[in-house]
Amino acid sequence: MTDVVDSDELLRRIQRARSWAGQEERTWKKRSEELRTGDPDGSRDAELRGHTYEAVRRALDEIVAPGRHDTDG
Repeated sequence: MTDVVDSDELLRRIQRARSWAGQEERTWKKRSEELRTGDPDGSRDAELRGHTYEAVRRALDEIVAPGRHDTDG
């Protein structure tokens, strides 16, 4: 990455990434619920992926708005 960006552009990129992580989180958690009865292993995998995207989203939330988000989930 060789582009130099100002703080406004950096914030826009972080917000875009945060939004994408939130969409992925919801997609994988929904998929986990859909698979729960028919494919328990697939459901656990999807749930883990959902939690991974949740962690990314929460980290980006903290960058954008420090201290405004609960830390317990």
